[in-house]
Amino acid sequence: MIFALIVVPVLGLFFGVHRYLWCRLVRDTTTPGSRPRRAGTAALVVLPLLALGALLAGRAGVPFLLQQVLAWPGYLWLALVLYLVLGLLAGEVVRAVWLRVPARRKGRGPGDGRPATAGPSVPAPAPAPDAPRAPAPSSAPTLLPPRTPALPPLPAPPRRLFVARAVAAGASLAATAAVGYGTATTLRGPVVKRVTVPLAKLPRSAHGFRIAVVSDIHLGPILGRAHTRRVVETINRTSPDLIAVVGDLVDGSVADLAAAAEPLRALRSRHGAYFVTGNHEYYSGAAPWVDHVRELGIHPLENARTELPGFDLAGINDLAGQTEHAGPDYERALGGRDPARAVVLMAHQPVTIHETVRHGVDLQLSGHTHGGQMWPFTYVAAATNPTVAGLARYGDTQLYVTRGAGAWGPPVRLGAPPDVTVVELASLRA
Repeated sequence: MIFALIVVPVLGLFFGVHRYLWCRLVRDTTTPGSRPRRAGTAALVVLPLLALGALLAGRAGVPFLLQQVLAWPGYLWLALVLYLVLGLLAGEVVRAVWLRVPARRKGRGPGDGRPATAGPSVPAPAPAPDAPRAPAPSSAPTLLPPRTPALPPLPAPPRRLFVARAVAAGASLAATAAVGYGTATTLRGPVVKRVTVPLAKLPRSAHGFRIAVVSDIHLGPILGRAHTRRVVETINRTSPDLIAVVGDLVDGSVADLAAAAEPLRALRSRHGAYFVTGNHEYYSGAAPWVDHVRELGIHPLENARTELPGFDLAGINDLAGQTEHAGPDYERALGGRDPARAVVLMAHQPVTIHETVRHGVDLQLSGHTHGGQMWPFTYVAAATNPTVAGLARYGDTQLYVTRGAGAWGPPVRLGAPPDVTVVELASLRA
């Protein structure tokens, strides 16, 4: 019952949005029965079905090859829908203003539907009532060459049609440019950010310790082995002391994505690489992925901790693990440690920060938000997370949130470019 209460409104909104797109992009810009109208109608039937297929294929267990075939057009169409709707809604204002501007009376502008006139008509003077008539000429009339009849002017499109086509073209161009730029941003791979975090308990010997933080790689039907290689090369170029992989590595099973994850074996740092689960690992089968990550040479921290030179590194499972009785356990991860030592905690979701503060953690490293991934979802992410990206302080605990190296759903990053962050720890005693 709850499922139906959620799914029915969502599907209603989904198809309602596509009905609006059809009205503005097809019905209002084409003539009934024309080839453009038939083609536009067919596209706005097929593309939504591809998008639904891309969203549901993984959960339905369809072959991975078919998931890949559906993913590119389906997810890119979802991104286009977002920006088409935004563009057309802005166009509603343009439409309302334009249609209320009176057409020019002289030479009527394009869109009026009436033929242009050269100016006001002047009535011909009437002949004088008693004026004598001129005698008819006695000579034969002069023969003139036949005149070629002038072609009638092509009728201008009605004003409403002209406005509809202009708004539709503008929205389509803007949406395509936005999605194209956002896709290129994703496929170029992450940029490197650097931030210095002072820790009061960090000894002088650990001053300058560099942690490469990466999250939300999201290997799946779209982002595969080439994407992993770009991320690994970016991390290795920073020559970090330690690598922290903060969840949401994959969107799929080990059987489908083991080859895509293989380049992770090439990660290099002085003190190794560590991993904690994100919510998408639990959607994909967390236990097999934890085992596979270990085979790749990355150390999972499942509610556990390890001692490093100068500080402790701890990790907790993601909140989504609670459905499998494997959620975060701060006591297991932090219990019994020396409180005089600084501790850095890897936790996928920044919403755990308030619990982290209660356990006296010095620094939490998180991801999950993607920085919003696509504007205007940046505002939604900011409203639903304590920190959407960057460094913030909560009491005596600092929180750093990376925007992530990949993308979920549409491979589009707009207003929130992907990153790998080098967090440099600083000692106040240095």
